[in-house]
Amino acid sequence: MKTNYKKSYIQKIGLLALGSSLLITACQKSFLDVPPQAKQPAVTFWKTQDDATKAVNSIYGNIRNWANTAFPALAVESIGGDDAEKGSSPNDASYLNAFDNYTVTSTEGQLQGFWEGQYQNINLCNQVLDNVPGISMDANLKARYLAEAKFIRAYSYFRLVRAFGDVPLRLNVPKDPSEFNIPRTPKAQVWAAIEKDLDDAAAVLPQTYTAADRGRATKGAAMALHAKVAMYLGKWDVVLSLTNTVMTFGYDLFPSYEAGFRLANENSVESVFEIQCDLILNNKDASNSQYSQVQGVRGTVAGWGFNVPTATLAAAYEAGDVRRDATIIFRGETTPQGDAIPATGDNPMYNQKSYVPFSLIVTGYTEGSQQNVRVLRFADVLLMNAEAANELNNPTLAKTSLNRVRARARGGVAGVLPDVTTSDKDALRQAIWKERQVELAMESDRYFDVIRQGRGTAVFGPKGWKAGKNEVWPIPSVEIDKSAGTLTQNPGY
Repeated sequence: MKTNYKKSYIQKIGLLALGSSLLITACQKSFLDVPPQAKQPAVTFWKTQDDATKAVNSIYGNIRNWANTAFPALAVESIGGDDAEKGSSPNDASYLNAFDNYTVTSTEGQLQGFWEGQYQNINLCNQVLDNVPGISMDANLKARYLAEAKFIRAYSYFRLVRAFGDVPLRLNVPKDPSEFNIPRTPKAQVWAAIEKDLDDAAAVLPQTYTAADRGRATKGAAMALHAKVAMYLGKWDVVLSLTNTVMTFGYDLFPSYEAGFRLANENSVESVFEIQCDLILNNKDASNSQYSQVQGVRGTVAGWGFNVPTATLAAAYEAGDVRRDATIIFRGETTPQGDAIPATGDNPMYNQKSYVPFSLIVTGYTEGSQQNVRVLRFADVLLMNAEAANELNNPTLAKTSLNRVRARARGGVAGVLPDVTTSDKDALRQAIWKERQVELAMESDRYFDVIRQGRGTAVFGPKGWKAGKNEVWPIPSVEIDKSAGTLTQNPGY
């Protein structure tokens, strides 16, 4: 496994170490501007409100790191689908192809990286949830901080359980060595814990923040993520109820699909939750997101050219759909921001949703480190609402929400992307699934969407996907070895 891509300053976070390069003091983009010497021994921590703030902010800092947004995340959550493939040059990081053709084994390092990344998040959340209640501080702020930690913990467990199935469920910091080695928890219990965390978070989190705290988890984010969890569980009444509520919170579709992914429009009216990233001059350690860098156009100043769109995705769009050109950077094109893409190179297409204009790349800093990662968008809420309404035999509502998404994709051009008019349940279901494919392309949903829809064999079978095995990835062998066999392997691996 290649490891040279990973920035040397991205380190594992110890059980009681808060990761000094991730300590932050406010949750807007400036919260990433952290003095590198800001180290504090754990023994003197958990005393003040400022300690609680630093601890919660460290959670947000960690979810943008390599394991959460770069190779491990893209391997586990994107490359296995039919809308993305490895990219780059054929021999560069060729191990990523194993995720695309389902030959990956339990020794593959990106699996281990993804696993560790999620449990690092969970560890930081558990530290907050265990220790902040004992701090004398503003009661309302304390409650909100605990709710934010529960949201991120739920988000990390959501990523784990849909990738691996049964996973160890740890809801507290271990107090004794005997508590370190725990077995996998049945996925039904993990899903239930996720739902509880999100219910608890939604009950406390505000709908909006002032500018100083923009980017933190909100009530809408907790409810929208809960709706997505319920969608995976087939709880359509819960999905419908939650999305109906979120749709009253003031979110809307950003007028321009393409512009909605650009830096100037981060945390827009469409944003339900984004991972906050930034490029901070004179603080390279805090400018550490590699999400855009690893996917930037190869052969330019932008990046490495991994996780690229497929021909299947390019062909999936209807004529006139503005989302095709807003999702895919084609070799030889000129972007709306004026960047001329080379006409020759390793890949015919690149991910435009992670694109940062070349003029904003700063020499000596991680390319595109200022690009936020869109995790939940209002368009997704509308499509979840449409799917739930259809499953609950309300085609009128289903079409209303579905066609609202399609209307933006017309780009104001009459006669293209007509409204879906069918009320046939099966046909409408297929239309909604198709809309999810093109609306959420390259956003790490397609692979898991197809599996939850029961279409893995039909869609991914030609690539080597096998039912009864590839619904989940293998448990990392390193984790099984460290557990001395307490952790068991998924079937078929």
